[in-house]
Amino acid sequence: MEDSVDRHLARWRGKAPFDERVEAVVTRMQFLVKHLVHTKEAALAAVGMQDFEFETLHRLVARGGAATPSELAKDLLLSPAGMTGRLDTLERSELVRRVRGTEDRRRVDVEITSKGHDLWMEAMGIRAEAEASVVSALSPADQDLLDGLLRQLLLKAEAGR
Repeated sequence: MEDSVDRHLARWRGKAPFDERVEAVVTRMQFLVKHLVHTKEAALAAVGMQDFEFETLHRLVARGGAATPSELAKDLLLSPAGMTGRLDTLERSELVRRVRGTEDRRRVDVEITSKGHDLWMEAMGIRAEAEASVVSALSPADQDLLDGLLRQLLLKAEAGR
């Protein structure tokens, strides 16, 4: 069965110097990533959430539901001012709340609210369903094999940094 990458390779065959096997692997990975990005965007749109909101809530959930603004800024590669603006928006939407420390009033923690957690969970559910649908084209054994092969490629890429 022919896919869009087969057609891509046919268009370029003999026109550019590339290893067709490498081009096939890399282009399929790129197309799958694009598909997954669109899947994530659709999941967020379905729940009325923007990407920056999801990413911030995602980091908060990963940190147990609370973090300092500086921890979040580091996780999200944002400046302190950028993080403040983002938190202002999320707080106005009642997705997070800022809580002053009881022992040190200068300390501020950001906590995800139940509304924020519910919205994040809804987006994650839609996203997980769409991702599982794509991966279900492979048997569990093939999923394990692909996971191992992708790990090898990622380890090689990360070692080259």
